[in-house]
Amino acid sequence: MRNTKLLLGLFLVLCCSGFALGQMAMPAAKTPGDALNAILSIAEHEFTGAADAMPEDKYSFAPSNGEFKGVRTFAQQVKHVAAVNYVFGAAVLNEKSPVEGDENGPESVKSKAEIMKFLKDSFAYLHKALSSITDKNQLDEVTLFGEMKAARLSAGSFSTAHPFDHYGQMVEYLRMNGIVPPASRPQPGK
Repeated sequence: MRNTKLLLGLFLVLCCSGFALGQMAMPAAKTPGDALNAILSIAEHEFTGAADAMPEDKYSFAPSNGEFKGVRTFAQQVKHVAAVNYVFGAAVLNEKSPVEGDENGPESVKSKAEIMKFLKDSFAYLHKALSSITDKNQLDEVTLFGEMKAARLSAGSFSTAHPFDHYGQMVEYLRMNGIVPPASRPQPGK
C-alpha cells in the first residue's frame, strides 16, 4: 500500500510539474540525481516563495473555522518540510541527519528568519543528497523514518513530492490571510 501511495504521489508530482518544467529551461539530466534535482528546484522555488510571502506576525496562523483542530501553524508547516528534507537527504546519503529534532524540526528554531534559514539549508542538503544518486546506486536499499525500506531512487522521488503536498496547504493559509501566493501573481513581461 505504501509503495502504491508513493508511486501515485510521484506520478502526480510529475504530471503537475510538467507545466512548470515547460516554463523553465532545464538542461538534460545526466544522472537520476540530476533529474530529481530539477524537480526539487521547482518545489524549492514555489515553497520558499510561499514561506517568504507570509509576514512574520502571521507565522503562527492556523485555520480555525471548521474542522481544523490540531492542524499545523504556518511556521510548523515550513519547519516540518525542512525537517523532513533532512530526513530524506540523510536516508539517500545513508547517514544520520545533521539536525536534531523529529519531523517537526528543532524547537529552538522560532523566528521567521531562523525558519527561513533552516528551510534553505535543508533544501541545500537535500540537493546534495539527490546529486549522489547515480545509475549504479539508485536501486540500493535505504531506510526512511527509521523503518521504511525503499530504493534510494524512491526515497529521492518521494523527497521531491513532499514539499508540493505542503505547498498546497500553505497556499490556503496565505489566501486565508489575504496574501496572493507568489506563483499566482502576475509575472512582469507576460
